[in-house]
Amino acid sequence: MIKPFSKKQMTVLSWWHKNSPHYRRDAIICDGAVRSGKTFCMSLSFVIWSFYEGGGSDFALCGKTISSLRRNMVTPIIPLLDSLGFLCEEKLSRNILTVTYGGVKNRFYLFGGKDESSASLIQGMTLSGVLFDEVALMPRSFVEQALARCSVNGSRFWFNCNPEYPEHWFYLEWIKKAKSKNALHLHFTMDDNPALSERVKRRYENLYTGVFYERFVLGRWVAVFGAVYPFMSDEKMYCQRPAGEFDQYAVSCDYGTVNPTSMGLWGRQCKTWYRLDEYYFDSRAEGYQKTDEEHYDSLCRLTRGLNISAVAVDPSAASFIEVIKRHGRFNVKPAQNNVVNGIRRVTQALKDGTVKICDACAAARREFSLYKWDSSKRDDVPVKQNDHAMDDIRYFVTTIIDGGSGAFVFAAER
Repeated sequence: MIKPFSKKQMTVLSWWHKNSPHYRRDAIICDGAVRSGKTFCMSLSFVIWSFYEGGGSDFALCGKTISSLRRNMVTPIIPLLDSLGFLCEEKLSRNILTVTYGGVKNRFYLFGGKDESSASLIQGMTLSGVLFDEVALMPRSFVEQALARCSVNGSRFWFNCNPEYPEHWFYLEWIKKAKSKNALHLHFTMDDNPALSERVKRRYENLYTGVFYERFVLGRWVAVFGAVYPFMSDEKMYCQRPAGEFDQYAVSCDYGTVNPTSMGLWGRQCKTWYRLDEYYFDSRAEGYQKTDEEHYDSLCRLTRGLNISAVAVDPSAASFIEVIKRHGRFNVKPAQNNVVNGIRRVTQALKDGTVKICDACAAARREFSLYKWDSSKRDDVPVKQNDHAMDDIRYFVTTIIDGGSGAFVFAAER
């Protein structure tokens, strides 16, 4: 059910119309809080605008990945476009969405801008407009290559994102320079989304603390500082091992030779994953190093003959992954390893109770108290110390719970 649009959403839906005071703008930028309604109204507006001054043209829809673009924009908007009289056809193998209205057909090419190499995917095209979903997660080279493709007269740029760190290139080059770029900048909060209930707003406010609260709830471009997980200083965040059976077990591992090796044993009960036990070996503290086979023996002792569904391992630990595969006992998965997105997901899982840390996990508890953001860096980087249990917990959440997609998913009302 679509509720009436808010004032800011109506501005997004009409800024390109000749009766709008913003008609002469070349671009629109929507940033701010999560679940603030900017993505849905922007995608709808983009498609309608594409037919406003002509049609029969090529456009680009860009996301961090094509799968996230389909999830965030394409899939939600198609039913509404169909109800408005547009004819939509997705060509999944070619990553093209064609939309027809009044006998005019526009083609929307889907692109994923996940790294520097993505810029080559869009070279050579001629576009009448481009929309970037979560532009702050894309490399600058990809964005600028896509913008350079918009050479058709009347083409416009559309950007939306949640805030990142204040030295981010998009914040400096587009948001801070919106006026000189002839761009309309709209800052969204959750109150700008009339479809969001007060209950859901409160839930998101309770999910985050520190920098993630400021970015995702207040929508601010702020620098990271202090503890990565400040809420884990509360004793209530830890629990005793629950009684009863577990319906699934898994292991996560951050592997090191000179650096420590950390493994966590996880058990699921009533849809909650508990870190039941751990193995932590620091070769510097112990005065000797272990071989891959010795670490494998420790993995077997940690699991104690349990039926383990999967072992998520640091993807750089190729030799240890090979040892696990050779023995044939465990299903081993190279872990998804985006640090900042992983920290976001761990924060969410700890705050909503999807993941709980048992008292027996002393190494994890110690590192939670010591794991800090690196304030000397311009971007979001934790200090590379006291991070081994932190990494294996991140691997567990992003690879076992999330299935290795790397997606940062908000399960809430539209």
